Amino acid sequence: MARSLERQQWTPVRVPRWSSERWTRVSSRLRTWLLVTSLLVLALGGLHLYRITSVPVTLVVDGQRLVLRTHRTTVAGVLEDAGLRLDPADIVQPTLSATVTPGMEVRVRRARPVQIYADGRTLNVRTQARTVRELLHDAGIYVTPYDEVVVEGQVTPDLDAPLPERDLPSSPLQVAIRRAVPIRVHDNGATYVIHTTASTVGEALQREKVTLYLGDLVRPGLGTPVTAGLRIHIERSVPFSVRVDGREIHTRTRQWTVADALADLGIVVTGADIVTPSLSTEIKPHLSVAITRVREAIEIEQDAIPYRTIWVPDDDLEIDHRRVDQPGQEGLIKRRFRVVYHDGEPVSRVLEDEWIAQEPITRVIAYGRKIVLRTLETPYGPITYWRKIRMLATSYSPSTAGVEPDDPYFGRTRLGWRMRKGIVAVDPTVIKLGSRVYVPGYGIGDAADTGGLIRGRRIDLGFDDHNLELWYRWVDVYLLAPPPPRYQIRWILPDWPRERHR
Repeated sequence: MARSLERQQWTPVRVPRWSSERWTRVSSRLRTWLLVTSLLVLALGGLHLYRITSVPVTLVVDGQRLVLRTHRTTVAGVLEDAGLRLDPADIVQPTLSATVTPGMEVRVRRARPVQIYADGRTLNVRTQARTVRELLHDAGIYVTPYDEVVVEGQVTPDLDAPLPERDLPSSPLQVAIRRAVPIRVHDNGATYVIHTTASTVGEALQREKVTLYLGDLVRPGLGTPVTAGLRIHIERSVPFSVRVDGREIHTRTRQWTVADALADLGIVVTGADIVTPSLSTEIKPHLSVAITRVREAIEIEQDAIPYRTIWVPDDDLEIDHRRVDQPGQEGLIKRRFRVVYHDGEPVSRVLEDEWIAQEPITRVIAYGRKIVLRTLETPYGPITYWRKIRMLATSYSPSTAGVEPDDPYFGRTRLGWRMRKGIVAVDPTVIKLGSRVYVPGYGIGDAADTGGLIRGRRIDLGFDDHNLELWYRWVDVYLLAPPPPRYQIRWILPDWPRERHR
């Protein structure tokens, strides 16, 4: 270890040798660096000296503030350093010759450019005016109360209104003057003069709030261009109304008579129509005209003529049988009417003719009068009957017959018999009193009684009070032989009550 240290301690160091050329290059670079450094130090020092010797000034241009430092002694110099080129119409406060003092505030209000179109020429001006009136005064332009001033495409009725601010103050504000021209209006006998800046007759009348109706006539037309000294003639229409064909028309017209007014509306009146007031009536304001449409028509009506029915006896046809020998047919009667209609409603109806177009045909029915005796087996033994009738059967007893117990006729029948089971009440025109009948489920009975409700095909079955059975149903009733004399037989039975649930 000692030996190593010793060897290291005495080892010689080799130093490189520079040539003279290399030393020259290093010396040149050093001199350049020293020169740049010196100049930089001098510049920074000078700048610092310049800064500490300048004064601060606040510059306000059209409301925008800028703080700067200057060595200038006058306001004009400060504005020149700021690069502001002034127009003669610009306003500077304080004046350009004022001496600059530390902390001074210099205000500059630049004039705004305006381009004015008036009386066929274009004026380019710069102005400090804040209202339209001030602008026109500065430009030496006179306007009448009828002229229009258009600022940026918008009509400005108030000359004291402020001029609009522009996003680009350097671009000129556009202002145009529209000169009003006089025109004379002859309005239905009245004459007046209006001054207008409108381009057409219609626009001029509209601006003057001249009310025009659909029927009014304006000469020259509403689309005619307006020129100085133009004369306008207005022929007024009058209001009137027409009630026709279910509607009411409110309109206006310049015609003199009702006929001309209706023709003007295209309403056709025929010779039969009724016009109130008449067609020759002079049209006056709010006249009401009513037209009643009159129409005549021939109408044919037809009605059916019912046919008759006749019954013809046939001794070869069994009783209660029928045969249609000739079917009936209705006839036809026609009538011709002349009908007058007012607005579609009939007001008169006159019969002009009536005739039978088709005669009715009588219906012929043959009814049987041949009696055939037949035998029927019953629980009571065989019976012989000559007629079978479908009838509505009900039942009654002495107490239910509607006769008070103290009445002499209580419990007595129409023939004076004592009321009991086996007595039946019938319509004598259908079943002869005294006849004998057989009713299935009831037995054989004697037709010995009648009743107020027993009519036609109705039979009331009698009972004693103690064995009363309630009946109400349709049954076949057999009329037992022998038959009565032919003149006592009702060959055609009534159809009442009508059979139901048979």
